[in-house]
Amino acid sequence: MGRHYRRLTAADRAVLWTRWQRGDTLLEISQALGTFKSNVWSEVQRRGGLVPPRRTRAPRVLQSAEREEISRGLAAGESLRTIARRLGRAPSTLSREIRRHGGARRYRASPADAAAWTRARRPKVCKLAQHPALCQRVAEALAHDWSPEQIAQWLRMSAPDDPTQYVSPETIYRTLYVQARGALKRELVTHLRHGQHYRRPRAAHAGRGQGQLVGRVSIAERPPAADTRAVPGHWEGDLLIGQRGTQIATLVERQSRFVLLIRLAGADSGTVVDALTRHITRLPHALQQSLTWDQGKEMAQHQRFTVDTGIQVYFCDPHSPWQRGSNENTNGLLRQYFPKGTDLRRVTQPQLDAVALKLNTRPRKTLDWQTPAAVLAATVASTG
Repeated sequence: MGRHYRRLTAADRAVLWTRWQRGDTLLEISQALGTFKSNVWSEVQRRGGLVPPRRTRAPRVLQSAEREEISRGLAAGESLRTIARRLGRAPSTLSREIRRHGGARRYRASPADAAAWTRARRPKVCKLAQHPALCQRVAEALAHDWSPEQIAQWLRMSAPDDPTQYVSPETIYRTLYVQARGALKRELVTHLRHGQHYRRPRAAHAGRGQGQLVGRVSIAERPPAADTRAVPGHWEGDLLIGQRGTQIATLVERQSRFVLLIRLAGADSGTVVDALTRHITRLPHALQQSLTWDQGKEMAQHQRFTVDTGIQVYFCDPHSPWQRGSNENTNGLLRQYFPKGTDLRRVTQPQLDAVALKLNTRPRKTLDWQTPAAVLAATVASTG
């Protein structure tokens, strides 16, 4: 079937959004519909990638079958009270319905039902458009790189007794992505973690190869205190890769999710181990317990790292990124600041420190909406 430009029908849109929701690409959807990819993209962009809700009739409004009954009753010469009694409706409801659609002599069920369905399609004004002060608070928090979920929880904690100052994360996303709502500026999308101008269903998969490591200690031998996050000082680490093999090292403390970002001049094991050693030995002794890494060759000199720091390195199983879940999540957050393809050689250590400060002073759901910096400071203080 050849592809062509045409207006998408309701059936086309149903197929489009079903395939979009299951993770199909724009090209795959356009091929299934027999249309150009730009047609599909226009529909997705207009809705901000958000699947439109399915329209339904509220039980309180007249249904198609009831309009058929009204039409038959009028044709038979029945009174409005008789028809209303049979339908369980108020006579005034039928009176307004008939008057709205041409009167008793011209009333027809199908045209009346179609007109009511069209008339009912009026967009509801979103909450942020109704409350300018609330909208301003949300916009300011977005400009500071807070996520919609963080903003929603912060608002609830700031005004627990004022529901007018609550807003759900989904409302923030929809107001950003669907510009017809007319509240938040589209430019604020760039402050979201991924900076996309539309919502994409989760359908991506990623993996990394295994490096050849000598004398590695398996994560299965890691102390139980590290597994349960019971004490501070256990870290997860990885490299964040940029353009042409440029990279930075990322370290995340398991208990507090506190982040350290380290500039690297190269990805060879000697360079990586030296940089990690310099940074981690500056930490208080209580925070120098263990380090969990993946199977990357950049840690081939892990034994030298352990000798120089006294910190044991534990290695994840092959193809098991969830064993370093905190670090994987942090690397996802960092893509907001360092998108794929960024030349990380141009990023200075002060710039990395500034990004780490942003992450460490943002409330986190997993910390009951406390910040990593506050949790780490309290933990270190309690351990002396």
